[in-house]
Amino acid sequence: MERRLVVSSSPHLKSPDDIQSIMSDVLIALFPVALMAVFLFGYRALITMIVATFFAMATEAVILRKWDLFGDGSAAVTGLLLAMTLPPAPPWWVVAIGSIVAIAIGKHIYGGLGNNIFNPALVGRAVLVVSWGSYVAGDVWLKPVPFGFTADLLTRASPLINTKTSLLDLFIGTVPGSLGETSALALIIGAIWLFYRGHIDWRIPGGFIGIVFILGLFDGGFTTGVYHVLAGGVLLGALFMATDMVTSPVTPIGKLIFGVGCGLVTMVIRLFGGLPEGVTFGILLMNGLTPLIDNLTLPKKFGEVKSNA
Repeated sequence: MERRLVVSSSPHLKSPDDIQSIMSDVLIALFPVALMAVFLFGYRALITMIVATFFAMATEAVILRKWDLFGDGSAAVTGLLLAMTLPPAPPWWVVAIGSIVAIAIGKHIYGGLGNNIFNPALVGRAVLVVSWGSYVAGDVWLKPVPFGFTADLLTRASPLINTKTSLLDLFIGTVPGSLGETSALALIIGAIWLFYRGHIDWRIPGGFIGIVFILGLFDGGFTTGVYHVLAGGVLLGALFMATDMVTSPVTPIGKLIFGVGCGLVTMVIRLFGGLPEGVTFGILLMNGLTPLIDNLTLPKKFGEVKSNA
């Protein structure tokens, strides 16, 4: 007789995706961004990405006492994401320290993958901004030159301060800035893959980008709103950082609240704070509120009966 009822232990809803396949998809999504960074900033950008990724994987291998550098791929993703938040040519030791901090303090101090409260890559960047801000958020940037693999240093304010930068330059990426912040086009192409694979939900990036645009709209009109979305790390943060499965809410309404909160803090820092960019601290702050958001937005249990007491 054919078995029509199969009884097994949870989980009852299973997915063919595992950690390694998800991380591989994220690396695939980051490939257009990395390619554009090398295209615009040359070999220095490639070195920064290699150093960040290697030290992240090596740190995790040492902590786990496993000599498979790639492992489940999460350390490689953390290292590459950290590199995306850095300028093209910081000192190699700054990049290495950022990766070590991201893995050791941002991730494994909480118990490893799945237990960390904050996005590890942003923890690494936050430490670098506070400790060596002149190297990662200063006024000396590489001038982006397509096919210019020996790009020259350019002393210039970041696009967030230099508001004369055109929207087209911001969209394509021909502006100074961090590796993953310059080309909105490359970020969108990569995000399409993650949406297609079902790894990110529209609510977080939608809330994040939406509130940034709305507040920018009130600050200076439509063009200013679009400018705030394209400039700096908003798209990188909204599409690749805030959507981290471990550090973001799981409920639909919670995701939307989280995204709006990230965008709100980002714009408060941009418009009224002492830093030109607020994406890092906006996301980290909301990471800390994730358990509370999940608790407040949990759906009512099916069949739940209210107490008369």
